[in-house]
Amino acid sequence: MRILFGQRKKKTSNKMLSISVDGDGITTMADMISEILNISTSKDVIFLCVGSSRSIGDSLGPTVGTLLKEKEVPFHVLGTLDSPVHGLNLNSTMKKIQNEFTSPLVIPIDASLGDSSQVGKVHLINGPLIPGRATNKSLPPIGDYHLRAVVNELDPLMPVKSLNGAKAEVVEQLAMLITKVLSQVKVKNGTI
Repeated sequence: MRILFGQRKKKTSNKMLSISVDGDGITTMADMISEILNISTSKDVIFLCVGSSRSIGDSLGPTVGTLLKEKEVPFHVLGTLDSPVHGLNLNSTMKKIQNEFTSPLVIPIDASLGDSSQVGKVHLINGPLIPGRATNKSLPPIGDYHLRAVVNELDPLMPVKSLNGAKAEVVEQLAMLITKVLSQVKVKNGTI
């Protein structure tokens, strides 16, 4: 089983759970997310699927959002292929969430870039998502936990090209893996 617990390399002490694209650890990650939801005091859980369909690598979030909507998961899902949440509308989406929900638990889902050993892995990370970091965009941090899937190797000189150069089959496999994990998430009494 390829489940990795470790510390982030930054100064924070956030724990990270990682599963590979072959699906090892799906139940473990689903159980960890269930535990996060069950200890949360929030009534509303929002999976915020960040990305754009204009880039293969960046389409991971909206693809997950579309798959989650099709599976009719019992959570709020924002960001689909038809209605993506991306850098241009992220601030307005966050304002909409603040206006419509009282203290929701927002769990962003986004594509990321990493080294070759990380490609094809999904990370559950304790801490906010900093969207656009790999492509040097300045966007606000979101969420208390987040899911990040490594879709391609990072070329530090051309991060946008790295994101655009992701293989469609890797993105599709990762999107299906995340959807499978989130479809197995259980909360107390079936609802939050």
